[in-house]
Amino acid sequence: MKNLVSLINWNIEHILDLISHASKLKKDPKDYFDALKNKTMLMIFEKPSLRTRVSFEVAMTQLGGHAIFMETKDAPFGEKESIADTAKVASRYCDIIMARMYKQEDIEELANSAAVPVINGLTNMFHPCQILSDLFTINEHKNKLQGLKLSFVGDGNNNITHSLLLGCSTTGIDISVGCPKDLMPQKWIVDIALKKAADSGSKIQITDNPKEAVKGADIVYTDTWMSYHIPPKEKEKRLSLLMPYQVNDALMANAKSNAVFMHCLPAMRGCEQTASVIDGKQSIVFEQAENRLHMQKAIILKLMKS
Repeated sequence: MKNLVSLINWNIEHILDLISHASKLKKDPKDYFDALKNKTMLMIFEKPSLRTRVSFEVAMTQLGGHAIFMETKDAPFGEKESIADTAKVASRYCDIIMARMYKQEDIEELANSAAVPVINGLTNMFHPCQILSDLFTINEHKNKLQGLKLSFVGDGNNNITHSLLLGCSTTGIDISVGCPKDLMPQKWIVDIALKKAADSGSKIQITDNPKEAVKGADIVYTDTWMSYHIPPKEKEKRLSLLMPYQVNDALMANAKSNAVFMHCLPAMRGCEQTASVIDGKQSIVFEQAENRLHMQKAIILKLMKS
């Protein structure tokens, strides 16, 4: 695979290989300190970030390389200069590009025009790095992927839900999405996930009943109700619509007793989950955040064939 723009074309062998490499990188980081000596990553940011920027920058540093941070507001990106021209120029300077953008078509144009690997650090449609890291985290805690049940509760029409559908269906994890009827996952993505599930043996459920979604789950997952592209004026409407899908102690009681709680962060206590859940003994959100670093190292090295 030259690029990582989504998980649509990634198979279970690709994902398990990355999990294996991420595990080695986490266990013995010093073995890779010079793996990318004198290599440079250009990091293009159209959206704000904490985990994506810091984890990728630290990853390049710990692999012996260097990362350059560029905000699109400070460059002619997509306006005075086309995305294709930016990709071609950056390819002459840098060895790999990571971009965190709004439109999925923009990251795909960047990847199609670049002569170096391109990583999707997040778009409105997909967040593949997060979900690959999540699969790594789940495998660490459950010692397997296939046969588990993951329940996502909240906004079903977002990048996390879409990427979870693709990642779970590829690796044989049953996935149940509990969300309002107005915020269902996009049908074309569900259709792709169903085809993947037919190959892996996993099951997919989309329901507007949060208790039904979480019933018997090994992993309960939620995400912010106010993604960066959601206008602030919609906050009160979304809070009202999504409050029945809040992950609280009562909802967690429908999952297995040894279920873990996951959230890609940032989190708002009292909104998509209560403090008792995210700060409780079942929560693994900060291990989940740490594993972004290890998985992204594996992704970088794999795409650069280092």
